Amino acid sequence: MTLSLIILYVLTLLYLAIAERFRNHTTILAVQGLLLFGIAIARLHEFHPVEMTVIIIETLVFKAIVIPAILLTVIHRTKINRIHSSSTQFGALVMSIVALVASCTITYYMADERTDMIFFGVALYALLSGLILIVMRKRIFAHLVGFLVIENGVFLFSMAIGVELPMLINLAIMLDILISILILGTFLSRVDNDIHTDESDALTSIKD
Repeated sequence: MTLSLIILYVLTLLYLAIAERFRNHTTILAVQGLLLFGIAIARLHEFHPVEMTVIIIETLVFKAIVIPAILLTVIHRTKINRIHSSSTQFGALVMSIVALVASCTITYYMADERTDMIFFGVALYALLSGLILIVMRKRIFAHLVGFLVIENGVFLFSMAIGVELPMLINLAIMLDILISILILGTFLSRVDNDIHTDESDALTSIKD
């Protein structure tokens, strides 16, 4: 069960590299939230009401519902639809495959009895996938998606090393991410209204 969810999660990361429409990016983030919920539940050895509540809030509520809903609102307000360059898509796909191979290789040589190597490898691949989105995409919305993918990777890392963060820290991280998304969403809306673009290259050329 857990392995199937992990494989599906890896496939979502590969799909992010070739997805053209930002609505698809948002859908994938919601799917990842559901998959992370399933993975976290499968990892539970005993039922603890408090721990279960934190998992539901962090994965189902924030990652699968709240954050995608905010992103869809941003897409609707800014009218951003898709990535412009197909060449960037191909390059991102190649880089994503390279990142997957690199993650497997690094994981193999870092084998440790205290670490779940499958989770470690997927977490590392998620971090690299997020960085690829940030580096290879020009649109700020794609950068935001990249940061969220990285955060999901950190979530998997915590399970890989078998260290669960305290509930208050988990909730604080989620709140920080939520506030950051709201701020960036507002920023994107203002930028689109004023200069009608959200490409990072165009923004760097703006002067007073």
